[in-house]
Amino acid sequence: QVQLVESGGGLVQAGGSLRLSCVASGRPSVALTMGWFRQAPGKEREFVTAINWNGGATNYVDSVKGRFTISRDNAKNTVYLQMNNLKPEDTAVYYCAAREAYRGTTQLNDYNYWGQGTQVTVSL
Repeated sequence: QVQLVESGGGLVQAGGSLRLSCVASGRPSVALTMGWFRQAPGKEREFVTAINWNGGATNYVDSVKGRFTISRDNAKNTVYLQMNNLKPEDTAVYYCAAREAYRGTTQLNDYNYWGQGTQVTVSL
């Protein structure tokens, strides 16, 4: 079992930056691929970005490319999401997710473990 705890959300003006963190604990059966998803009010949860088990591969949804960066520190069991040039449409609850596999996917159902979510609000 794996537990995930996010932090770092908050209120920021458009153009500002936030960094989300997600700490993983527990005993995964294999290496963990980590991802971030988000859910805006009235919308389905959507893929944002993922990073494979050793940080060697990442992918992003088109709407955040060039603005968001995912990274991980395996020594600290932590994955980060650096969000720059935030826009009001980035407002959502952001969820950290983990998948017991070496490679990431964009599919919500492929992830085994989820954090509780952290609110990100971007104002004009």
